[in-house]
Amino acid sequence: MGDVKIEEMIHPPMDQLQGFEYCIDSNPSWGEAIALGFQHYILALGTAVMIPTFLVPLMGGSDDDKVRVVQTLLFVGGINTLLQTLFGTRLPTVVGGSYAFLIPIISIIHDSSYSRIPNDHERFLQTMRAIQGALIVSSSTQIILGFSQLWGICSRFFSPLGMVPVVALVGFGLFNRGFPVVGKCVEIGVPMLLLFVAFSQYLKHLQLRRVPLLERFALLISISILWVYAHILTVSGAYKHRPERTQFNCRTDRANLISSAPWIKIPYPLQWGAPTFDAGHAFGMMAAALVSLIESTGAYKAAARLASATPPPAHVLSRGIGWQGIGVLLDGLFGTATGSTVSVENVGLLGSTRVGSRRVIQISAGFMIFFSILGKFGALFASIPFTIFAAVYCVLFGIVAAVGLSFLQFTNMNSMRNLFIVGLSIFLGLSIPQYFFSYTESANRGPAHTNAEWFNDYINTIFSSPATVALIVSVLLDNTLDFKDTARDRGMPWWVRFRTFKGDSRNEEFYTLPFNLNRFFPPS
Repeated sequence: MGDVKIEEMIHPPMDQLQGFEYCIDSNPSWGEAIALGFQHYILALGTAVMIPTFLVPLMGGSDDDKVRVVQTLLFVGGINTLLQTLFGTRLPTVVGGSYAFLIPIISIIHDSSYSRIPNDHERFLQTMRAIQGALIVSSSTQIILGFSQLWGICSRFFSPLGMVPVVALVGFGLFNRGFPVVGKCVEIGVPMLLLFVAFSQYLKHLQLRRVPLLERFALLISISILWVYAHILTVSGAYKHRPERTQFNCRTDRANLISSAPWIKIPYPLQWGAPTFDAGHAFGMMAAALVSLIESTGAYKAAARLASATPPPAHVLSRGIGWQGIGVLLDGLFGTATGSTVSVENVGLLGSTRVGSRRVIQISAGFMIFFSILGKFGALFASIPFTIFAAVYCVLFGIVAAVGLSFLQFTNMNSMRNLFIVGLSIFLGLSIPQYFFSYTESANRGPAHTNAEWFNDYINTIFSSPATVALIVSVLLDNTLDFKDTARDRGMPWWVRFRTFKGDSRNEEFYTLPFNLNRFFPPS
């Protein structure tokens, strides 16, 4: 091999990812867009089913209650997705249920004023109303920080270096929902993982009428194959004498959704009754709203790159957070049992399919609303074992994490300062939440256990989020450690032109509001 020139060894930094056939404002044919939208809907089902499946029985709810909560979560998720893609950041992001709200929600469930109610259905209704009240109040956190542009001002302290740990841990921080869940049913999970990788990567060049069918629809095809395979194992009696935990993770008939789902049911506000309000519950839920805000910020940064767009300006990012707060308010009014956040798995799917079209995500929102009303049909798709989704998460969460690491190209990674900040932020972002998780699992309560329950919820929620811990550490260090003469090393010369809407001419193409609304809400 001959001598290699230095310019041939260096890959220049690029504002936008290359190789995307459809970016944020370009669209596939309607047929392909509808199929891709349905694929995003199927992926969103995992979280929409898993959160109510975990929470509703704790609240005393029946299978009928669980189905209604799943329907409501999908219905409101569809509305929130449309609002976000039309008036929020306008990035192609699916908005769905958030795990960040689980700690304060579980605290409400275990509140003695509700846990002592003898009638299960009454306990479910009273607990749901308390959760609704806390969500309604906590939504003000995102609404105020977003629409007042305070979060946009805060984002001016962010740099490419500071965002690396945050965006990376939006993906890496979800590792416990990947292979640990796959391992609960390896005969389904491992084949799903291998099949998805084979279709989306090794066989991606196979085309049908000039469409890379296997790459574009790897998720839909592989889930269909493994779903049929899992159903064959179920009806053949393969799990007949297996432990209950194995049956729950492997069988296709353990969700009890199809038989309980109504044919047609339209979720509506206050369907569980009038919300109740408690200051302690609301303060704890505000911490979850803050965590959701930070995790969504990282997801927006990843979605922008995976849609081949420029980083969202501070004004646009803040606007998106404000509309996400409206989404949490709708969660509280309708009663979804949890708050909203950007779906990380759907962001990863943008990269896997190499289609970052906004129209595709809006179509998926239509599917979420449509199938949440037609209960039986939605419940059929929701019977897919969660192990199958976990196998896909291994790939999609990894893609999002890698997008976070890609911001390193704009920084000087020959700087010991930068190595220290990135290394410590990522390590603590993984290590501290793992400590909180392990402590809670062994002691049945978080490390913070004072007499003030709201304070416990606040601390346990904040430090159980990898992305939040990473943001606290990375932004603090990046703005205090030798920061005066390190702007170039931090990547600020590249970053500064994307802070304002008018800093780059491409921003108008990607982030301008529809229906000529920018006349009334001019960007800053």
